Amino acid sequence: MTMMKRLEYQQYGGPQVMRVAPFTLDVPGKGQVAVRVTSAAINPIDWKMRQGDMKIVTGKRFPRAMGMDLAGTVLAVGPGVTRFQVGDEVFGQSRFKECGALGTAVIANENALARKPAGLDFDQAACLGSPGITAWNALFDKAGLTAGQQVFINGCMGAVGEAAVQLARSAGVRVAGTCSEADMERARALGVEQVYDYRRTDLTGIATRYDAVFDTAANLTGAVGFGLLKPGGVLLDLHPTPGKFLRAVFNRQLKLVLCTPRAELLDQLARKAGDGALRLTIGKVAPLDDAIAMITALEQGQRLGGKAVIRMDGP
Repeated sequence: MTMMKRLEYQQYGGPQVMRVAPFTLDVPGKGQVAVRVTSAAINPIDWKMRQGDMKIVTGKRFPRAMGMDLAGTVLAVGPGVTRFQVGDEVFGQSRFKECGALGTAVIANENALARKPAGLDFDQAACLGSPGITAWNALFDKAGLTAGQQVFINGCMGAVGEAAVQLARSAGVRVAGTCSEADMERARALGVEQVYDYRRTDLTGIATRYDAVFDTAANLTGAVGFGLLKPGGVLLDLHPTPGKFLRAVFNRQLKLVLCTPRAELLDQLARKAGDGALRLTIGKVAPLDDAIAMITALEQGQRLGGKAVIRMDGP
């Protein structure tokens, strides 16, 4: 057991409940890996969990650590771990309930990690976790897209959208989508064939129909989303609710997407990133001591034009 420091909170609430504090890293259990974190990427789920939006899952035990997406070096492995050994450079996700990526070390499940490609730095690798896993879950696990098919990505230059564009293009899937006017040129450079300004475009006026519509921005109405589909196409929804789960039972065109890591998926992301086919834009890098200020700003609506990364030894 080793003393480390991390971002944590003692109760659910707003930005004021966060603090950087020392903690003792547990010994990894069966199927678990202890990782010394070099870089961690911030995601909206980090503050949503701190706000208590998922307390039915996370429970009432405090203090609670923060952060899901990480890249670092293996410190120790638990019983039964076969994919990694001490010293391996890895990326992926912390455990959902326990979190902890926003700290100097964390315990992760073996199946939520992959080896970091040699040509990818730790900042870039840290960004791949949630966006890459979620995009893969949607495009291939839920929609089953293959070469020659077409997908419409609403919010194609957000983190999940940017990952989805690149993964779709690398699989030969044709892409259209929406983003801000400022991001349209970047979207075209990544291979988005038809790019629409989300502020100015009435999506009901688009004539093309798609095999899948991926609503990464979570602002499409059902009528608009389903209206963009070919017969048999699917609407990929990132924000499931009890009502949507019930609806999906009766409507097979509605697919609810949960970020679900597994070993072979992470390995696929590693291969794509290693080949240069998957890179996420980084907006800002800051040290752990500045994580509270950065999360607070993001939570209050600040836009960075890319991922926010926390580097444990400072930028």
